Formats: sequence, C-alpha cells, structure tokens
Amino acid sequence: MLVSLVEDSAEVPLATGPEEFGVDVTFRQEIGLLNGHRCWAAEVSPNTKAPKGMVFRDLRRLFSGVNEEFFRMAGRAKQIIGWHATHRFCGRCGAETGPVAGEMAKKCTRCGMLYYPRLSPAIIVLVRDRSRVLLARSPNFPPGMYSALAGFVEPGESLEEAIRREVNEEVGVEIANVQYFGSQPWPFPNSLMIGFTADYAGGEVRVEPTEIEDATWYAVNDLPMVPPRISIARAMIDHFIEECGGDPKVLETPG
Repeated sequence: MLVSLVEDSAEVPLATGPEEFGVDVTFRQEIGLLNGHRCWAAEVSPNTKAPKGMVFRDLRRLFSGVNEEFFRMAGRAKQIIGWHATHRFCGRCGAETGPVAGEMAKKCTRCGMLYYPRLSPAIIVLVRDRSRVLLARSPNFPPGMYSALAGFVEPGESLEEAIRREVNEEVGVEIANVQYFGSQPWPFPNSLMIGFTADYAGGEVRVEPTEIEDATWYAVNDLPMVPPRISIARAMIDHFIEECGGDPKVLETPG
C-alpha cells in the first residue's frame, strides 16, 4: 500500500478527491474523517507515477514517522484496497461482485453471497517476571529490535487459549495471571492486535526457530531496541517500565 506525500516531508497533501491529483484511479472508497477532512482509499494503476512534487511511500516505511491518527487511517485504507483487490469475484460461484448500498460489503451479482472486509484477530502478550520482561525478535524486524510475543488466533480458540498456545510454542514457558491491556488495528495485513500482559510461571526459554530468531529476558534498566510508540507493543513495554519506576523515553527505537 502506497501513501502519497509531499516530497521530502511527512506532510499529506489535501484535495477534494483522489482524481484531483491527476492520477488514474481504478477504485475509490470513502473511509472516514481525519482532522475534519474526508479521507479516501484509492487504488491506482501499477505503473502510476506520483504527482509532481509528491512521492509514494510504502506504509511500513512510515511506521515511525507519522502520528497514530494518520497511521490508523492509512492502515484502514490499505485494508479496504486489499479487500477490494481480493474480492472482485465470488469465491462460491465465480461471478463478479458489486458494492452494497449503505454498508462496507460486496455482493455476488449471481448467487447473492456477501463479502465483508476481512479482519484477523491476533494476540500480543508481554510476559513479565518482577523487574524483567521476556522479549523476542522476528526475522522480519529491523536489526536489533525486540518486541512482545504475538500470533494469530486459530479457529475454535478463545483469546486466552491462543495466548497460552503461542507462548508455549514460541518460547516454551508457562504463564499465569493473564490480564487484558488494550487493542489496536494493525494493517499488516488485516489484523486486530489484542494486547495482554502475563506473569512468568515457570520453565526455561526454548526458542522455536521456525517462529522467532531469539527470545531473551531483559532487565527493566537494560532493554534492547523496541518498536516505535505508535504500536501497542511499545505501549505495553512503556507501561511496564513506568510500573518499575523507569523512564520509557530513553528507549531506542528503529529510525
């Protein structure tokens, strides 16, 4: 998903609609208001060049350079465009789908099957042991960055069951006192991140190499690089530091 920005800045240009930029728009969907301005998700042709004085940026590259409100709206646009691209035809009978008046849905023009934007629930859990915390890194993370454990909820699972399964699969430890922390829409690709904290209850860290590269206990005053503040993982880490009397502002984050 690409975001159009004013060149050499994180400023988002204003317009009354996507077509005002003079690009070939193949799909558009109004997605809400941001700071009083109507926002649109717009799909353009693959070889489209950015308008003069602007650049296209991948949403992941903006992860640490925009505020949370903009990131959430851009993430919503990314998911709507992805949904449109993968649901142009009915998965049951193969006929074309069309828009549904008054709701965010597509309907098969032949069999009437309804398709709504996909949302995949995922848990993210920060495992604590007094003044230390268990952090892990994925091969997809920036070099040196660690974060909380996370994984998708499987069919038939409760959130609590998913938490215990993911922690056991990824690092092999037992947990207790699972507590809800908060949630965050996450557009990579179409998740709802549901955050929890948990207390360490036993076992030695045993990394599952097909899931993560490394997992380590870190003292509150000796933490590695962690995700930017725009993420729920960082919110949980900051909360842990503050509970231990530390200052989360000193933590290093990806540039």
